[in-house]
Amino acid sequence: MKFLIAGLGNIGDEYIETRHNIGFKITEALAEEAGASFVLDRLCMHASFRLKGKMIHLIKPTTYMNLSGKAIKYWMEKLEINRENLVVIVDDLALPFGEIRIRSKGSDGNHNGLKSVQELLPGTDYTRMRFGIDGNFTRGRQVDYVLGSWTNEEKKLLPEKIRLAADAVKSFVTIGPERTMNLFNKVGK
Repeated sequence: MKFLIAGLGNIGDEYIETRHNIGFKITEALAEEAGASFVLDRLCMHASFRLKGKMIHLIKPTTYMNLSGKAIKYWMEKLEINRENLVVIVDDLALPFGEIRIRSKGSDGNHNGLKSVQELLPGTDYTRMRFGIDGNFTRGRQVDYVLGSWTNEEKKLLPEKIRLAADAVKSFVTIGPERTMNLFNKVGK
C-alpha cells in the first residue's frame, strides 16, 4: 500500500522559517526520523520510506503554494496513489498555534494551496491536516503574518508540535483516518 504525504510551502531561502512553510517542516521531520533524504524531482522535492510494510512518499512541491495541486496531481498519477491515501499538510490561521485538525474532506478554508488541490484533483474528498499558526495579526497584515517568522515563544514549542503532527501522519498510515482523527484532533486544545 502506498501513501502520498504532501507538505505545502514555498521554496526559497526567504520562506524557510515562515509560518506558511509548516507543511515542509512536518514532512522534513518525517523524512529525518526515517533516515530518508529529499531529492529534487519533477515539480517537487521527493523522499520515500517504508513504515510497517507501507510505502510513504513525501513531497514538498516546488511550484509555490498557489500551484501545489499541480505537483500533487502529477505524483498521485505517477505513483498510482488513491485519493484515500493522500494527506495534504497546510498552515491554518483559524487554529491556535500548534493545534492540528485532520479532516477527510471539506472546504479549502480560503487557503490558496488547498484551492489549487481542489481545482486539479478535482473535489474535496481527500485528507488534509491543518496546523494552527494562530491569527494574531492586525487588519490588512495577513500576508505579512503568514510569510513572517515564528515568535521566540513559538520557536521554543515548535519542535514538539511538529513531532506531534508527524506522529499524526504516521497514525494515519498505520491505523487509518477515523481513529487518527479521534486521537489527534483533540490534542493541543
